[in-house]
Amino acid sequence: MSDAMPLIGFHFSVIFELLPQFSIDTKFQSVSGLKSTMDMETISEGGQNQFKHHFPTRNTVENLVLKRGLTKEISGLKMWVNKALQDFVFHPANLVISLLNEDNAPIKVWYLSQAIPLSIDVSAFNAEENGIVIETFTLKYQFFKELPLP
Repeated sequence: MSDAMPLIGFHFSVIFELLPQFSIDTKFQSVSGLKSTMDMETISEGGQNQFKHHFPTRNTVENLVLKRGLTKEISGLKMWVNKALQDFVFHPANLVISLLNEDNAPIKVWYLSQAIPLSIDVSAFNAEENGIVIETFTLKYQFFKELPLP
């Protein structure tokens, strides 16, 4: 594949710096929330009505949302989330999100710092449909950065 071609986002992995971590903890249906935005402060200049001055103040990131099918497997991620949400014991974790090529080698990698769980959500059960039950994890993190690859 040419380097100029846009990348396809269906083959990826998520690796937490958590112990214990099981096979299920790297597999997700979708990942969203890699968004960074600069907050701005707006100041009006006295006597000048044509424009305002805008100054950057701080960088904010969105919440990371991870979705996967619910299974009976033991999950270190779920233990970590439950410890935070049920026992109010928070252990921030770093994680790496990798976009993979057809050989499972990373082609783009993002590092997220100090993630903590905000919520876990299990999709609705519906006897009228034959759908997969999805569990959704929402995490707050400090920042992310793209890591260079050789």
